[in-house]
Amino acid sequence: MRTGFFFDERCLWHGGGNYAATLPLGGLVQPLAAGGLPESPETKRRLKNLMDVTGLTGELVVKSAPEAGFDDLARVHSAEYLRTFKELSDAGGGEIGLRAPFARGGYEIAALAAGLASAALEAVLRGELDNAYALSRPPGHHCLPDFPNGFCLLANLAIAICAARAEGLVRRVAVIDWDVHHGNGTEAIFYEDPDVLTISLHQARNYPPDTGDATDRGRGAGLGANMNIPLPPGAGHATYLEALERLVVPALRAYRPEALVVACGYDAGALDPLGRMLATAETFRQMTRILCDLAGDLCGGRLMMVHEGGYSEVYVPFCGHAVLEEMSGASARAPDPLAETLAARQPSARMQAVFSEHLEELEALFGRPAV
Repeated sequence: MRTGFFFDERCLWHGGGNYAATLPLGGLVQPLAAGGLPESPETKRRLKNLMDVTGLTGELVVKSAPEAGFDDLARVHSAEYLRTFKELSDAGGGEIGLRAPFARGGYEIAALAAGLASAALEAVLRGELDNAYALSRPPGHHCLPDFPNGFCLLANLAIAICAARAEGLVRRVAVIDWDVHHGNGTEAIFYEDPDVLTISLHQARNYPPDTGDATDRGRGAGLGANMNIPLPPGAGHATYLEALERLVVPALRAYRPEALVVACGYDAGALDPLGRMLATAETFRQMTRILCDLAGDLCGGRLMMVHEGGYSEVYVPFCGHAVLEEMSGASARAPDPLAETLAARQPSARMQAVFSEHLEELEALFGRPAV
């Protein structure tokens, strides 16, 4: 497989603005620790380092990309928001929305994160790569058109999709978001769009606590093209795979997209401080396998993943490595050092039955998949 890995060290220099440690920041001074923010560069940096150590990086097509331009950003975000963001970024940073601070130069770094996602999707759609992974930071799936939110400053994934559609490279796209938090930004952007199916598997009432209901199915022409799968806290490996097989796969087969785009967060991992789920590296590996196989059946294998959340510096690297192993078929391996421990902590048979009943209820609610 020709698997692309889109990465730029500058994305790891995104700083926490008013939450960050002492100055100086910006320019050629790499930011110091992000203070109290769980969204730090270390999870992503340690993933890249692990890939280098195992040799996985050498088996991928490693690329960078330019920043997404204003016109690309403005297809998703209001011009007023973009101007305000740029002005505050140039003035030293701050915070416009909710839990989305940034330091000097934050606008350019966020535009770079969106540019990586856009270049990754374009390369897959043009047939230059079989599939691709964008290590974008800051993340994007909570960002609304005019309101940054939950560490997200620009809607990376949505910007990539809209840019590809503007180029005539794709029309019908499906988004699968398995970050532990609801992908409210992506949902809002495409809520009335029948040509983008948005599916979010998330811990119920985690963040944002007031979005992500299973009854939110889209609006107008987009009615039926949004699917929320809220999972109870404690759901683990078997529940995630069952949710994919019972709910996600049938919806994708009915929808028949021309490309699959995954909002690939790892905060459903069992060690994550911001989630209460029990997914493992093997969970992410098997979910990736399911979607790779499905992409092969439905859309010529066209699959692109954008890195979203995940806040365990120890465990995210192994989850990400497993995903990239599966996408690429690479020989490099990074065995999960916690596999045995986490297998013993999976839900009991009784709890698994409760989770399965929950999925049955969702299956009945959704009825016939959207077409």
